[in-house]
Amino acid sequence: MSEARLEHLFDLEKIEDGLFRGQSWDLGFRALFGGQVLGQSIAAAYHTVDPDHVIHSLHSYFLLPGDAQKPVLYDIENVRDGRSFSSRRVKAIQNGRTIFDMTCSFQRPEEGLSHQFANMPQVPEPDDVAQDIKFYEDNYERLSERMKESLSYHRPVDIRTVDSANSYTAEKRDPKRCIWLKGRDKMDCPLSVHQASLAYASDYHFLSTSLQPHGLAVHDKSLRLATIDHAVWFHKPFSFDDWLLYEMESPFSGTGRGIVQGKVFDKSGVLVATTMQEGLMRQIK
Repeated sequence: MSEARLEHLFDLEKIEDGLFRGQSWDLGFRALFGGQVLGQSIAAAYHTVDPDHVIHSLHSYFLLPGDAQKPVLYDIENVRDGRSFSSRRVKAIQNGRTIFDMTCSFQRPEEGLSHQFANMPQVPEPDDVAQDIKFYEDNYERLSERMKESLSYHRPVDIRTVDSANSYTAEKRDPKRCIWLKGRDKMDCPLSVHQASLAYASDYHFLSTSLQPHGLAVHDKSLRLATIDHAVWFHKPFSFDDWLLYEMESPFSGTGRGIVQGKVFDKSGVLVATTMQEGLMRQIK
């Protein structure tokens, strides 16, 4: 199998005006990876706005599990075009049913009041942090055949979890996590593809941060985890083929749900994006 390139995941086939088809990657999870639908929805919506508009926010709901063996249709509704802002609604469809719904807003770039009240945490440099995928490569013979086949689809994003040894153990600790991430390959492409790529990667290791205060590991077979909603705000331009630090924190869990908030910094400490996600977090006794 040839190596998958992340930017190719966002090469969508136009069916007709406002309707696009995206191919799926099977990452070996129980269902289609939510980050794929997020990123492809951004790519699809970009095809329907003026070239000088840039996405600045999205709010989405995951309604049904997706099938990683099938492509996804994206139906775009033009909600509004104003002088500065444009709004779109995206429905992701499989088997005739809406599996995901997203509303997003684009803006023509402009100057304005600016501040940043967020400090990039002090963590080891990415070269001093092991790649997450190395654990699976070192234990390749123990993996299921499906997981072996899916590894090529994990490699396009280089993810390095700070203090990763503790991330997968069943020990109680604060609900905080930091990961370095970037695209494996050089990405000579528009900002829209870098934004779609970050949205894709923003779903990795996110909800499981809520497990840490409970002494539960993500691979615990008694757990049922699933994303309910996901939001992203893009603040500044960035390059996904350069290192970004993703700081995650879960302020609350309860009533079968957990919520996580994230901040994404470039290497110079500029806050380039903010994320939020709520998900199902249920333990089956």
